[in-house]
Amino acid sequence: MHTHKTPTHWYYLKNDHGTESILLIGNYTLMALEHVMVALTDELIRHAANPNVHWDLTGIKHMDTAGSAMLWRIWRQQRPASLKLRPEHEKMITRLEQVPVLPVETRASSILQPVTRLGEWVLIVWQHAIGLVILIGQLLMDAIYLIRHPIYIPWREISANLFRTGAQALGITALVGFLIGIVLSYLSSKQLQLFGADIFIINILGISIIRELGPMLAAILVAGRSGSSMTAQLGVMRVTQELDALTVMGISHSQRLILPKILGLGIAMPLLVMWTSAIALIGGMVAAELQLGLSYQYFITALPDSVPIANLWLGLGKGIVCGMIIALIACHFGLRIKPNTESLGEGTTSSVVTAITMVIIIDAIFAILFSDVGLT
Repeated sequence: MHTHKTPTHWYYLKNDHGTESILLIGNYTLMALEHVMVALTDELIRHAANPNVHWDLTGIKHMDTAGSAMLWRIWRQQRPASLKLRPEHEKMITRLEQVPVLPVETRASSILQPVTRLGEWVLIVWQHAIGLVILIGQLLMDAIYLIRHPIYIPWREISANLFRTGAQALGITALVGFLIGIVLSYLSSKQLQLFGADIFIINILGISIIRELGPMLAAILVAGRSGSSMTAQLGVMRVTQELDALTVMGISHSQRLILPKILGLGIAMPLLVMWTSAIALIGGMVAAELQLGLSYQYFITALPDSVPIANLWLGLGKGIVCGMIIALIACHFGLRIKPNTESLGEGTTSSVVTAITMVIIIDAIFAILFSDVGLT
């Protein structure tokens, strides 16, 4: 009999009849194999390529999940033809045999993968749609209850959300609006000068900012700022089990957390739209005076005659709808976050992306439905 002893954990045996055997010894635990697992795996895989080799595991004193999983991978997820085990180790191998083997991806499945991905995406969208409908229904029931019992209306929460989403966003919306107004006015004046139509800069700035850019800029900034904050707040409350504590105390999530956010942002958004549009017009007015020599007094005087008041109401309407939709989406994704930090990041990202996408879709819907309003 020929014997070959490796430096660690196993023997290679070969008798006079040519029968090969692998004798495993020692401890096959994560701590014992930490520094030798890669080299040991490579050696045993080389011998496991022979289907007639005999495996003797009776010399193993202690074996944990890491050791059994390593051997199972070496054996290519099937029991060798000849295997000796201790009774306590037999249970571990039997448990691994009961784990279903993942199917190998075939060419046919790879061809159908786009269809599968599309089906998964449609299913996810459908689940989110159902969740939003359920949330809206719950909010309507809460609104009816609060109308009948005004004493329970959460005025403090609504006021706090109005401050956080409205007052604290005045700075960033004013800065972005002012810069956009300057850029739009400067580029438009360059083109109008070519045709001698300098005076129409007021029409271009008024219609584009009050009707489109003001609501869009405010909604996108609020979706990225306040929407992510709402989702993260509800997600952290889920992780820290504060939502469970509210349920135990009999406090409704929708009445105390979600409804105040939707009402607060629904009130704050039209005010932010008006603020952003006003600052953007000021920026455009400054650029028009510098580029075209158009006086501030004439700009302010001619603006009401150039822009029908219907455009202002249309922009404010967009603000109300976008504000409530952003808050609704943010709360929906916040409540769906699982109690782990990875889900918190994914949920916040999905919330912001979905809210911004819905803002653009809402703007397109308004543009189509009210295409004849405020332009004549």
